[in-house]
Amino acid sequence: MSTIKLNIDNQNIEIQEGRSVLEAALDSGIYVPHLCHHADLLPIGACRLCVVEIEGLEGLQTSCTTPAVEGMIVKTKTERIDNSRRLAMELLLAGHPPDCETCVKYLNCELQSLKQYIVGDHLRVRTRSKLLPVNMDNPIFLHDPNKCVLCGRCVRACHELRGVRVLFYKKRERETYIGTASDLPLVDSGCRFCGACAEVCPTGAIMDKEEFAKGKSRKEAVVPCRYTCPAEIDVPRYLRFIREKNYSAATAVIRERVPFPKILGYVCDHPCENVCRRGEINLPISIRNLKRYAAEHDTERLWEKNLQDKEPTEKKVAIIGSGPAGLSAAYYLSNQGHAVTVFETMPLSGGMMRYGIPEYRLPREILDEEIGYIENRGVEIMTNTRIESIDKLFEDGYDAVLVGIGAQKGQKLSIPGADSGSVLIGLDFLRDVNAGEKVNIGKKVVVIGGGNVAFDCARVSRRIGAEGVIIACLECREDIPAACDEIGQGEEEGISVNPLKTATRILYNKSKIKGVEFLDVESFSFNEDMNPEIKVIEDTHHIIKADTVIFAVGQYPDIPVRFGLDKTEKNFIELDSYTFETSRKGVFAAGDAVTGTSSVIQAIASGRKAAAMIDRYLEGDGRIDEKFAPVSEAQKCIGTAEGFAAMTRKEETRVLPEKRLLSFCKVVNDMDEEAVEYESNRCLQCDTRLNITPVKFWSNY
Repeated sequence: MSTIKLNIDNQNIEIQEGRSVLEAALDSGIYVPHLCHHADLLPIGACRLCVVEIEGLEGLQTSCTTPAVEGMIVKTKTERIDNSRRLAMELLLAGHPPDCETCVKYLNCELQSLKQYIVGDHLRVRTRSKLLPVNMDNPIFLHDPNKCVLCGRCVRACHELRGVRVLFYKKRERETYIGTASDLPLVDSGCRFCGACAEVCPTGAIMDKEEFAKGKSRKEAVVPCRYTCPAEIDVPRYLRFIREKNYSAATAVIRERVPFPKILGYVCDHPCENVCRRGEINLPISIRNLKRYAAEHDTERLWEKNLQDKEPTEKKVAIIGSGPAGLSAAYYLSNQGHAVTVFETMPLSGGMMRYGIPEYRLPREILDEEIGYIENRGVEIMTNTRIESIDKLFEDGYDAVLVGIGAQKGQKLSIPGADSGSVLIGLDFLRDVNAGEKVNIGKKVVVIGGGNVAFDCARVSRRIGAEGVIIACLECREDIPAACDEIGQGEEEGISVNPLKTATRILYNKSKIKGVEFLDVESFSFNEDMNPEIKVIEDTHHIIKADTVIFAVGQYPDIPVRFGLDKTEKNFIELDSYTFETSRKGVFAAGDAVTGTSSVIQAIASGRKAAAMIDRYLEGDGRIDEKFAPVSEAQKCIGTAEGFAAMTRKEETRVLPEKRLLSFCKVVNDMDEEAVEYESNRCLQCDTRLNITPVKFWSNY
């Protein structure tokens, strides 16, 4: 495109043809105040703050609507201009609430910034109150029409940018305001809840409710699904590919951040769903199940085609433990060109993914497949190999060591009767069952604990012969730490959940367990040192009959003494939280051995970050990010969708309890493509807000 030359405030500038005078000035670092103008919207010149004088033209011109032409001479600062802008600004402020300091947008408000620039604190016009009702009932957004100055940005964004067309100028008696047709609530008006209106509003008249934004960065507030994910998987982007039925591209997006998309499709604890903004309208997007569908329908394997092999570095890394943290680190370090060996104590690799998570939650063929991909990248996995000394690894020529041994030691409560060998520890019980060993239990099982391990133990017990299983935990029902789907599926399988119980002793008839004595709990919490504080209800002793008792009350790592690592008070590995390096040079740690019991996605993210730090330690650049998926951007125009707000979540279908209790078959059925299309179209496409050009205040010029 050709360029033109013009003069603005005695500065000769050259710009591309077709730009407005305002754009020419701003692009050249010359600030011209403006309010109704936005870089992504068509100009209307309504606020008249951007007026300028142009040689040869009579009167003041709105610079946002005036095309720049060759040889034009423009002045942006004269007494006449200042007076006109001041009057326009005062008229805008006449109906605006005067108390800026009580507003959430205080010190981050375009209108406030313009007021300081043009008029200061003194207004010559009489102000008035609009007394329009504030709408706090809409999900996600707060609408306060009293703050509106009718710049029209929100209406234009809704119509021009998004093509949704649900916001209009409205009239109520003498007041003009912005609203929907027939003043319907947003959920009934066809709103797509994309947030464009809030993004471009300069005054806070339309804004995100404070609870969604307070204390968060812009990205965290706008796209919480991505930035709540420990691995920061670009959720909106892969959902967009799923909507387009491009499942290979969707899987490629996921694999840019994690090496286990299928595994996560089954066992991720999906923190993204907990913060999904769609959940404020009705229910969150079924993100985990959509991930599972995409990964299992990845026929083109774009990620594999786009893998970049780096030159070997001649550096050797030893990884102790083949759980999600260790294997993730192995994958990324191998991709950096390092020779990686993983040492695993057990006969098969996978760590807690294999020996802790039951097969009905994570089919073993899925686990084997994705571990196989890592081995195909050149990672050597040595099973049946227990490492007792890190010194020996350095003697064998390894340049760095990562300890990813997990937290695989369970524990019992210190109560009478717990020391008997017939009282089981949850992790040991699951390890034995998952290893294919025959485990004998009674018909009546009591599991003590409320986490996922407790529910796994209870559900496994039902599958190997227990007729009655009771879970007893300290927490109240609402605070049980196990995943909601674990609790719900467990209860479908006949497990009785007894909250607010604390075990006091295990009772025996001769050498056989006959029950557990409990007290009712009034309250349970942790103090600032994370030690439990339990307030019991006196004289509420009662007995729950049992012939098998399983403790699932926490776990910790089994760290060999000869590792020579400093440990925390809770017996976890102590390290530098930034470098992931332990008290020993060249020895790093990741996963549950550092954090305590977490989730698969947290362990993967920990292993990924540790890999980047180890690569730097080995004189690499630490850049482990990968680009597998096609380059794409969210479309600005999302259009209308009839009944969008009413679209409710496609609930997963499950194998009937009486059938699934006969084996370790997977519980949750696969989604069909129709359900996938419907569910993916429920997405609000929050990330489209990040493509809206941010506004610069006058102090930025």
